[in-house]
Amino acid sequence: MKSELQKSLKAAFPKTIPIITGYLFLGSGFGILLSAAGYPWYWTTVMAVFIYAGIGQYVAVNMLVPGLSLINVFIVQFTLNARHIFYGISMLERFNAMGKLRPYMIFTMTDETFALLCSAKAPKNVDKKWFDFFIAFLDHIYWICGCTLGGVIGALLRFDTTGIDFIMTSLFVTIIIDQWKDAKDHLPVIIGGVTSLICLLIFGADRFIIPALLALTAGLLIFRGKMEQNAAEKEEAHAE
Repeated sequence: MKSELQKSLKAAFPKTIPIITGYLFLGSGFGILLSAAGYPWYWTTVMAVFIYAGIGQYVAVNMLVPGLSLINVFIVQFTLNARHIFYGISMLERFNAMGKLRPYMIFTMTDETFALLCSAKAPKNVDKKWFDFFIAFLDHIYWICGCTLGGVIGALLRFDTTGIDFIMTSLFVTIIIDQWKDAKDHLPVIIGGVTSLICLLIFGADRFIIPALLALTAGLLIFRGKMEQNAAEKEEAHAE
């Protein structure tokens, strides 16, 4: 069992290397912002371990104020993280086969981890369940380390934190570019981009996420046959 886990960890680690730098910078940015808001550095570690919500944690920095309605906090956080419902639906069958690891896998389903699980393939001699687990676990560790580092830096040094939260946007752009380069069929990305833009123009920046996700799901269902046909044709061409 030990050797099996070691093989899975060894196979999973290289897949997570692109996430290390991003999560260290992103986590550090959050830690610095939270410390600048007057909170002890160790709260960054606590939030990284038990919340692990990326942009949700960034937004939470401005919501940790007396008198703010819990209902408003819930609505904002739900809206920001509603996309994870769709992640979970696509991973239902895969996670159901993971037994006791299932709750943790659901909890650690960030944008970056979801992207890795969708693209990374376990080697033939590696247990797929533990391979997936270590991808999620390592990403979580990187985030915890980044947040803790930022919290310590923010507690020791005081400086202008304006613009630090933009690094989350930068990471998303980088992921999109990488996914575009790796994807064989660009139709899902095009559908996502067009539907998101339309919903942004109609509903505004504060309310477009859920309508965009619903529109994207509908678009993927409508063009599902076309995408499957494209995939089959490319597989046939590759086989020849």
